[in-house]
Amino acid sequence: MPDSSPPVTHDVVVVGGGPSGRIAALRLAQLGLSTVLIAPELRRVDGRTTALWQKSISLLDDIGVWADLAGNTAPLKKMCMIDDTKRLIRAPEVVFDASELELNEFGFNILNSDLNKALEKKCNSQGNLDCIIGSAETVKYSETLVDVHASSGNQARARLAVAADGRNSMLRQAAGIEVKTWSYPQEAVVLNVEHRLPHQSTSTEFHTRTGPFTLVPLPGRQSSVVCVETAQGARDLISMASTDLELELEKRAHSVLGSFKLASEIQSFPLSGLNAHKLTGQRLALVGETAHVFPPIGAQGLNLSLRDIHDLTSVIQRGLLRHSDPGDPAILMSYEQSRMRDIRLRTNAVDALNKSLLTSFLPVQVARSIGMYMADRVGPFRRFLMREGMAPSVGFRIPG
Repeated sequence: MPDSSPPVTHDVVVVGGGPSGRIAALRLAQLGLSTVLIAPELRRVDGRTTALWQKSISLLDDIGVWADLAGNTAPLKKMCMIDDTKRLIRAPEVVFDASELELNEFGFNILNSDLNKALEKKCNSQGNLDCIIGSAETVKYSETLVDVHASSGNQARARLAVAADGRNSMLRQAAGIEVKTWSYPQEAVVLNVEHRLPHQSTSTEFHTRTGPFTLVPLPGRQSSVVCVETAQGARDLISMASTDLELELEKRAHSVLGSFKLASEIQSFPLSGLNAHKLTGQRLALVGETAHVFPPIGAQGLNLSLRDIHDLTSVIQRGLLRHSDPGDPAILMSYEQSRMRDIRLRTNAVDALNKSLLTSFLPVQVARSIGMYMADRVGPFRRFLMREGMAPSVGFRIPG
């Protein structure tokens, strides 16, 4: 039943039940801020996976969940990119090796369901964190407070709201923050497979005319598959019988992992993009897909979101040392300034790479091939790309 008593004023209210929302709530609570999380019940069935880079893993370790997750992950030690466009101008095969950066691995791949369950368990046991099951229905911003009414009938009042409620964010819309949106003529078909040959901790990405076809290691002889296709191509794959689909995926993978056997249900998602014009509003900060959305290329999505959380909680923590209000405009301005460059660079890079695969315009194909050639042959440039792929050149740095 809804709580009819006047709401307690918290330091922060976080809205959103995905990894970004739960990680933000845990991190803020562990800074000593009284925090309330408004999130729907966890969706139990999710066969998708996420590749987490080193900075993301450090954040998960800091909030106390990585130790419970590490045993269910697969290391990513090498990343192989292969031009399978079959066009006149083709790029050379490029292999990125973590050992070049004096790292054991770039990161780890994990099932979303395992990550979500570990985060939910931690949220339920975390001191200084209250959890309300439901979604945000209305929000009111003022100069000093934010009031959020949940679908459960509960109300949360706080000095700062963190919006992690996705691309259709109610909190962002209520604050009047405009977004730029766009769509692609593609869908991502995702599933997991078992395979006959070991993956050797290598993620393999075939660049095709419809988009990337990617195999990302999972524990044992399993990998997650992300196949970017046209809408009709996605429908054709989904409609195939299991044995036909296994053979088709093995063909697209050029049998680098041997024969395939389906290990999860097949899902598909239209590809689109979104950028918020601002990351903050009155008593409001946007993180994750509330602020930015782009195609699943280069494992940038959740890693970019966790850098949002890292930077937001860092500026709030510095403010606490000065006894500042977590929703102070100066703190929010500092957060926005720290994040915009990274978000724009990642969005533009992923967008450019995706579009370069779709076009047959010869100069674009030449430019992409030259870039891949340099990545293959020029060591400093290759190592620069590896470092930039995991973390921006400002702020957090990978050793080596």
